[in-house]
Amino acid sequence: MKVIKWVAAICLTALFSYACWIGVALYRLPSVARLADEEMSMTIQVKDWQGRQHPFVVGPSNPWWTPSASIPSEMEWAVIVSEDANFYRHEGIDVKAIKNALRYDLKKKRFARGASTITQQTAKNLFLSREKTVTRKIEEIYLAKRMEQELTKGRILELYLNIVELGPMVYGIDHGARYYFDKPASVLTPRECSFLAAMLPGPQKVYNPYRHLDRVLKRSDMILGELRQRGVLSEAEYRRAMAETPDIGGMQRKVDRSFTGQVRKLFRNLFGLFH
Repeated sequence: MKVIKWVAAICLTALFSYACWIGVALYRLPSVARLADEEMSMTIQVKDWQGRQHPFVVGPSNPWWTPSASIPSEMEWAVIVSEDANFYRHEGIDVKAIKNALRYDLKKKRFARGASTITQQTAKNLFLSREKTVTRKIEEIYLAKRMEQELTKGRILELYLNIVELGPMVYGIDHGARYYFDKPASVLTPRECSFLAAMLPGPQKVYNPYRHLDRVLKRSDMILGELRQRGVLSEAEYRRAMAETPDIGGMQRKVDRSFTGQVRKLFRNLFGLFH
């Protein structure tokens, strides 16, 4: 009996200590209120595909920043239907999605499916590390709830779309649009919007279009189907989008132009040596 009491006391002490630790951690988190200012710019750290960290500007000071008014509605809805179908109904966390993810993970006996909302992902990308710990998850949920209280859904979506990773040091939909399609995000077609949204779960490996184009296209088709079902696309728009073949040669064309320019410069320099 004494042993049981001793173990119980230790467990209660540990729980109390952890609760205190969580309380301090939450208290030290930055305020999200400043994010409501659309003219605000802040610097965060992002990683390249070699794991190195780089400063990244969030806000109008970033040349690729795309305000909500310039983001195609098809881009917004493509991300919502693929990443967070209940975005406009939840208040930061999706309890139903969490329950489904837990059941799936228990069935697979591993952490196979996440249940983070767009708001949670935005909070994580702006303020937290990528480590998978209980403490970080609690911080993520707390920040997401605070963001839903301080910001509009439109502002949260704007922030999210401007910081998502879409390639090697390619962050934000405008950079992604120029990287893959050689055009600004404001003129993306519905197919191109669904294509970028399809890459979000894993642009480096699983949904890298230069390695697994068929996989990205299949997910893009699914997203277009969801957009049609929700009425975002008309039947005619849906058919046109499905018939469109995404041209992801934007990056290659830039490489080619750069190489041609370097060759021309080399020849000019060589020619100048003989005159």
